[in-house]
Amino acid sequence: MLLIIWIASMITALSAAHAEGGIASQYGRSSGSNVSCGGKLNEGALTAAHKTLPCGAKVKVQNKSNGKSVTVTINDRGPFVRGRVIDLTPAAARALGFSGLAKVNISRE
Repeated sequence: MLLIIWIASMITALSAAHAEGGIASQYGRSSGSNVSCGGKLNEGALTAAHKTLPCGAKVKVQNKSNGKSVTVTINDRGPFVRGRVIDLTPAAARALGFSGLAKVNISRE
């Protein structure tokens, strides 16, 4: 029984390690047209930039102010502004109901 409780606590800890909260920003071609993971930036795609998550990772982003969420694919590196945790394409930002900046929660899918 103790083994089952220990395994469950480890799974919970690992899940929490993939959760992050902070400020999301919207970015577009003004930041450059190429993305770090290869290819061109598609402002109409549900993609994002993150400093450490691997290219191709699927991430659920939830806007804290309105509860809207969207799943995006990491295809770039950034943001490179202190205090920001993720850069979203205009399409992803629209899906979350914001332009500019928003407080978000991020969890890996």
